[in-house]
Amino acid sequence: MIRDTLIREFKTILGAANVFTREADRCAYSYDSAVLDPVLPALVIRPETREAMGKAIRLCNENKLPLTVRGAGTNLSGGTLPKKESVVLLTLALNRILEINEQDLYAIVEPGVVTARFANEVAKRGLFYPPDPGSQAVSTLGGNVAENAGGLRGLKYGVTKNYVMGVNFFDANGDWIKTGARTVKCVTGLNLSGLMVASEGTLGVFGEIILKLVPPPQAQKAILATFDNTERASQTVANIIAGKIIPATLEFLDNFTIRAVEEFSHAGLPIEAEALLLIEVDGHVAQVEEDAAKVEQICRAMGSTSIQVARSLDERNKVWEARRSALSALARLKPTTVIEDATVPRSKIPDMIRAITQIAQKCSLTIGTFGHAGDGNLHPTILTDRADKEEWRRVEEAIDAIFDKALSLGGTLSGEHGIGLAKLKYLEQETNKASILYAQRLKKAVDPNYILNPGKLVGE
Repeated sequence: MIRDTLIREFKTILGAANVFTREADRCAYSYDSAVLDPVLPALVIRPETREAMGKAIRLCNENKLPLTVRGAGTNLSGGTLPKKESVVLLTLALNRILEINEQDLYAIVEPGVVTARFANEVAKRGLFYPPDPGSQAVSTLGGNVAENAGGLRGLKYGVTKNYVMGVNFFDANGDWIKTGARTVKCVTGLNLSGLMVASEGTLGVFGEIILKLVPPPQAQKAILATFDNTERASQTVANIIAGKIIPATLEFLDNFTIRAVEEFSHAGLPIEAEALLLIEVDGHVAQVEEDAAKVEQICRAMGSTSIQVARSLDERNKVWEARRSALSALARLKPTTVIEDATVPRSKIPDMIRAITQIAQKCSLTIGTFGHAGDGNLHPTILTDRADKEEWRRVEEAIDAIFDKALSLGGTLSGEHGIGLAKLKYLEQETNKASILYAQRLKKAVDPNYILNPGKLVGE
């Protein structure tokens, strides 16, 4: 229990309305979107100003209180699960877009700004912020940077790290650290901005983020290609990339996912297809036409049973919104949904999809597979009931097998969901003991009291 005198200090710093002590209030921040047991924090705080945030962090450090920073809590790896007797710091009140600079193509935001809101504000000014995680309607930019969030457009435009120009943050002492710049080039000191991306709250607490903006594409064309064979669909992905065409998006859905999404969204998806590819090319008008023609040619050569090109913006948006609903559509079908993040080199997509099918059969599980196939990032989604202990044992066996296969193909544990707590046990398989010890020494140096999201990403 946090003593009453300390709670009063937090209330003095933050205001009584921003310090939550009731169990019912704290319970809402005891879990995230990962399938892990919830942990009730001792206290939840919500700073409304940067100054109050720094003072609250300093108070936590002086009293050696574990501190977990939380935006919208949409992360899928246990990254925002608190420790017992810890403090959860909410960033949602720090939600100002401080600047959108149309001349120099950057923006400065607070960490609690919702991703879609920011992208829309940027678009109103004729600019483009490409990262588009599936959770963008509710996820925050601070969380996106902390997890290095990706999204559908990652294939062509990259992920969050490619748009971070600077991160100003509080260290464990509550001191304000400035990194990066508003300039395109900056090599002043260590690349601390790069270090903070994907740090999952273990090295500092973000206060301001400088983000790069780009001009929007002049034209775009969306293509839906269906296949009666999953193998041919997955090989088509590899062939498109090998053909030196980089679509803005190149998404894969298997039949089980197609049916779930269509039942959920009624977007007119072809439920008889064994697999479908959703492909969008964008850029200069002439380049779009040329790339679209090449994509259609490759799809036909690989035996696509039908190819549809969106005839209007509304038709395009309807299909893409359906794709974004894939996780929600699958999650309705069973009490427990386990979405994984297996990522492999793009040429290995056919091997990975084949392996997932075999793992599902071997473990007698229902696995719907969809994802950003163009950048090698698949989301095998296991539908189960955690209360069924025997089935859950098979789920854990399947997860182990999925990651073993991804790593054997030269892949990675996570393309965009992070490590958190959920994937810690696999970390040494991808890296090595020396890499983990190096990260732990770095963590210890900047956070000697081990208060910043302890136990995540690099372990204890």
